[in-house]
Amino acid sequence: MDKWRLVPRSHQNKKMKINIINKSQHDLPNYETIASAGMDLRANLTESITLNPLERTIVKTGLFIELPIGYEAQVRPRSGLAAKKGITVLNSPGTVDADYRGEIGVILVNLSNEAFVIENGERIAQLIIAKHERAEWIEVQELSETSRGEGGFGSTGVK
Repeated sequence: MDKWRLVPRSHQNKKMKINIINKSQHDLPNYETIASAGMDLRANLTESITLNPLERTIVKTGLFIELPIGYEAQVRPRSGLAAKKGITVLNSPGTVDADYRGEIGVILVNLSNEAFVIENGERIAQLIIAKHERAEWIEVQELSETSRGEGGFGSTGVK
């Protein structure tokens, strides 16, 4: 089956252009499938890092990006690493702002009971480019009512 068949024609050639500097020895991040939302980020290391249980570290990627204003890059966990090894992104999702020009780093934490070794080139997180809006606060004395009201933190039930 043609991989483009499930993609609407209006999205087949639509790609945002983003300037990137790659100081790693790895290929640029890319989408693994036609419908992937995120691109995998790879560890750029001179030597492996051992992440002990409940330990955290910043893993550099060797990537520097220039996003257009109105967009952010979200650094998110890889589901396989989280489910199988207990490794996740601590400040998930981490935000790379459009005016940041430093190296993209990933804050990883080991939530398992076993040490985890991060090797050079290992896929450690995923990067998603997302549009965002800027808000202007309008200070008021009351908010409109809804059926939910002030209910939060499980107030709608679990089933």
